[in-house]
Amino acid sequence: MVIKVFLASSSGSTAIKKKQQDVLGFLEALKVDYAPLDIACNEDNRMWMRENVPVEKKPTNGIPLPPQIFNEESYCGDYETFFDAKEDNAVYAFLGLPPPPGSKAPVKEEEAQEEVEDEEAKQEEEDE
Repeated sequence: MVIKVFLASSSGSTAIKKKQQDVLGFLEALKVDYAPLDIACNEDNRMWMRENVPVEKKPTNGIPLPPQIFNEESYCGDYETFFDAKEDNAVYAFLGLPPPPGSKAPVKEEEAQEEVEDEEAKQEEEDE
């Protein structure tokens, strides 16, 4: 499985350049295989990206801006959803990849609450 990152090599927007670099740098740090696909100088890449971003994820003008991230043909998300996944320590789930061995999977809120309740019950039993 290859992660495809659609970007614009000649974007005039410093915000877009920064977002693209943030995504690529983070994927490199995680040692995730990815393919950067330029939409600025490759019309096929641009058309494929535009056609494959789900309608509900497209901005109101209908043209998604880079970076857009896919796992093969499956849409993962844009920079904002990538950033949210990064903040939640859920990048592998966002990318549709299994976490590497030994990595700690993010704990869901319900599971964390159950663990707290289990610990409290054990403590009560010990106190009796």
